[in-house]
Amino acid sequence: MTTRTEGSRKQQILETLARMLEQSPGERITTAQLAAALGVSEAALYRQFPSKARMFEGLLDFIEEVVFTRVRVILDEEPDAIARCGKIISLVLTFSARNPGMSRLLTGDALIGEDERLPARVSQLFDRLEMQLRQVLREGVLNANAPLVVDVNAAANLMLAVLEGRVRQFVRSNFKQAPTAQWDAQWSLLQDAMANGVRRPKAALA
Repeated sequence: MTTRTEGSRKQQILETLARMLEQSPGERITTAQLAAALGVSEAALYRQFPSKARMFEGLLDFIEEVVFTRVRVILDEEPDAIARCGKIISLVLTFSARNPGMSRLLTGDALIGEDERLPARVSQLFDRLEMQLRQVLREGVLNANAPLVVDVNAAANLMLAVLEGRVRQFVRSNFKQAPTAQWDAQWSLLQDAMANGVRRPKAALA
């Protein structure tokens, strides 16, 4: 069983890694640099994590836990399908704005030259988000009182593409262009499109 002290040491390592990712945009963080920032040896790092990849996975675990815990709250509190989608996207954009270093993980910028399983892990996170958006829209389509008329797959993928694009612009600008900037106006455009109905294409005539 992990002791409280070991847990706090791991948390300190992950917090320092996230801070270094923020303070050194575009740069690759080495374990030697991380150890120096913590004032410990590299061997001490590896007593807590078997590899640097596991450190990055620890940050990705944190991102998933925070985001999807709050997504569940949104689903419990918001009944409207389109409003749910907007709040989910806004949640991720706000998380990105508040955690610039972790945004580098979400775009893959910090993972260049790292373990190849890490980009796949990030893809899984975004796939999970898209699946959640599709599920929300499907429930809206099946709503007997006010059914939503929308191409579920196209709409969910479009929202995810906008979300990823906003985070990528944030990282590319070295954190100067906030992912939440102009978001209200942009969401209004997307919301109007979905509320008016992005209809499924008709089957081609035989």
